[in-house]
Amino acid sequence: MTKSELMIRLAEMYTANNDNTALVAKDVEQSVKIIVDTMTRSLARGQRIEIRGFGSFDLNHRPARIGRNPKTGEKVSVPEKYVPHFKPGKELRERVDQAVSSKK
Repeated sequence: MTKSELMIRLAEMYTANNDNTALVAKDVEQSVKIIVDTMTRSLARGQRIEIRGFGSFDLNHRPARIGRNPKTGEKVSVPEKYVPHFKPGKELRERVDQAVSSKK
């Protein structure tokens, strides 16, 4: 699912649950953008994000190492870095497992 597909689904779900009220597409787009931007800034500050029932986002440290250029085989110095890591919550894991198992 892409970000634009998520926005369309959110608008559809809100409209289906509230007969008289519809969210304007721009409101949904703004909300999703704010959520993603806030999560990105939090991770950039080294903070952990936890959404109960969904999962958590954290940073993993990757130390500096010597890698190889796959094309030339030449040794390359790879600097240390922090990469975002997502760990699904128990409820998400169970729901995905159940959905995939029922398709088999």
